[in-house]
Formats: sequence, C-alpha cells, structure tokens
Amino acid sequence: MVFFSRVSSPKLCGSVVIIARKQQQCVITVGQRSISGKVMRQGLPPVKKPAPFPYKEKRYNFLRALFDPTTSRLDENSKLIVVEGPPAAGKRALAKELAEELDMAYFPSPNVADCYINKYGYDLRQVDHKLPESCKSYDENDFLKDPMRGNGSKAARFQLTKLSLRYKLHLEALAHILNTGQGVVMDRSPFSDLAYMTAMTETGIISKNVYNFYHQVRNNALFALWRPHLVIYLDVPVDETRRRIEARNLPNEKDSMLTTPAYLQALVDSYKKDYLKDISTHAEVLVYDWSKVADPEIVVEDIERIDFDQYTVYDEKMKDWRRINEWDWNNSRQEFTHSQHYLMAHLNVPPIQCNEILIGAGDNKVRAGVMDETPGCKFAKGFNPEMGDKGILFKLS
Repeated sequence: MVFFSRVSSPKLCGSVVIIARKQQQCVITVGQRSISGKVMRQGLPPVKKPAPFPYKEKRYNFLRALFDPTTSRLDENSKLIVVEGPPAAGKRALAKELAEELDMAYFPSPNVADCYINKYGYDLRQVDHKLPESCKSYDENDFLKDPMRGNGSKAARFQLTKLSLRYKLHLEALAHILNTGQGVVMDRSPFSDLAYMTAMTETGIISKNVYNFYHQVRNNALFALWRPHLVIYLDVPVDETRRRIEARNLPNEKDSMLTTPAYLQALVDSYKKDYLKDISTHAEVLVYDWSKVADPEIVVEDIERIDFDQYTVYDEKMKDWRRINEWDWNNSRQEFTHSQHYLMAHLNVPPIQCNEILIGAGDNKVRAGVMDETPGCKFAKGFNPEMGDKGILFKLS
C-alpha cells in the first residue's frame, strides 16, 4: 500500500509529498523553496535560527566563524531584490511595500548631497565661496539645474560619485543579508548605473572619452559584487514619465536637460538593451507595465512563484550565490562586512587619458587648505578638539 501525505515546512514554502511503502520512505519535493510573503507565512511555526549578528558593532573573525556559520541564518527570504525604472516610475514606493510585505530591509537610493555633510553634521557647501570652481559642491539639484557645467565635467564626476555610493550601498546590502539572514530590497543598483551614463553620452552631456573611462572603472570594480537574485523593472512610456515629472514638480527637474523626451528615451533604451539583457543572464527579471500603478500584491504573488533553487552548478543564473562550502560563505561574509575599503579601491582607476574629470594640482591645494580650516575636517572624527573631542592623547583609533 502506498500512502501520500502532504506536509508544509516553515523554511520550505511549497509542498512535499511523502510516499511510504513497506517501512521505506521516499521524499519528493514537488513544491519549491521560494520567497514567501506575510500571507503565505501565516499559521506556520516560527523558524528557529540564530539572532542577527551585530556586524556593525562586532567583528566577524575566524573564532566567531567556528561557532557562527553563515548559512545558519539564511532561508528562502534571504534574497537581494532590486527595483529599477525611469525617473518618477514609483520605484521607491514599490520597494518599500515589497520590503514590508516580504519582511525584508529597504535600502533607499543614496544621495550625493549627503556626502557634503561631515561626521559632525557640518554642511561643507557653506565653504563653496572659498573654493575654485572645479572643487565646489555639485549635488542632485545642481546636476538637474546645470548638467553642462564645466563642459560636462561636473556631471561626469557626479555620476562617478553616484556609482561609488551605489557600490558601497550594495556591499552593505550583501553584508546585511549574510550577517542577519534578512533579505534586502534596493532602489536601483550599481549594475544599472550604466544606463544613465549612456543616456548622458547620447544626449551630448558628457564626451565619449568620459564614457569609455566610466566603462574602465565599471569593469574594474563590479566583478567583486554578487549580482541580485531578482530585478523588477517598472516600464513606463516616456510621455507618461514626463507627465509624472511635471506633476511632482520637484525643484529644477521639470525643465532640466535630464528630463527631456530625448534623454528619457535614451535612458529607457539603454535600460532594456544593455542592463536588462545583461543582468538577465544571472538574475530573475520581472518587467511590469507601470504606466498605471498596479497593486503591489500582484508583484508579491509573482515573486512567490519564482523557484530560485531550480538552477544547478552548471547554470549561469544565481552563480554568484552558490558557494563551495561553509567556509566559502564565511569568507565572503567577512569580506563584504569588514573589507569594504579594499573592495571600494577597485573604483580608483587613474584617469590618465580622461582630462575632463581631473582637478588640477593648484585647485586641489586650495581645497586642502580650505578643508583644514573647516570645522570637523582637519582630523578624523574623535580627534578634533575644536569640535569638543576629549581624551585625544589616549585614543588609539
């Protein structure tokens, strides 16, 4: 006699059929180990796994790795999801809702403007009047207002800074997943940054020389990152994107060169021809017509249907997330958590043949002098007596 029993597992969101015959059991998985939302997890017993490791306060070293294997925290929701799309598509809103529904962390898109606030909270843009033009601040509002400033050199340095910020955020997302087991939903990634640089090149904002240098930096750095499990692209027609940009009426955006139909079309074309085509070789890709904002629950249901474990060691998809053994996981966790400065160094490609983005030695000298006189900038945080730091003589780091 053969008995069929359908069971559920808190770590396996699918069905398992147990076939029993003459004291022998054969377990066949007919479901899949997929991401699960709150509704799917209702009624299931809580999964027993270690508490999130406080990686921002403690160092994950060899001794801790002996007793704290990385995979002990990972489950079907330990995934990296990236939401992409043109400006005003609704990426942020969808990413937040997905993170809430899937019990993941939301990592918002970084801003260059935040780089001008030092660790003591002082806004470095206040000293712009003391700096030469090439060294003055240039944030998102400046980028929208005057992308041709300095014959496009400011825009080129701005986009390279954006790449650096997204690169660092991606490292932090990987560290978060491996140390806590919690998945991450991001608003854009360093892999899609190419689409914006391509659109800027095609509309004449930056030169082909800068574009080629950007590719050198990108090729030298992105190999060190694990690509996402899932990319969600919100497809919005250019005319609808323009309508939304005009409706939200952000400062300097509506009339910017970076929101013209020509630029937006070049951006969408690069997204589809370059980014989505390339990333689909590794990640699962969901594309939605977002000309009318849909119910996020539909997206959640589609995500739950994806079987991320269907690929083998011979498949390119999900290759980055397949490790040889537990120590391979542990080493990657340590690298993404505590060696970010080494990985960030891959972005430091000398612009030997790209004079457009270089800042002259004289201007750099002036900038260094101004920064030395700026509150909280002369020494590292904790070593500036004028900012109230105490006990400096006895500090080691």
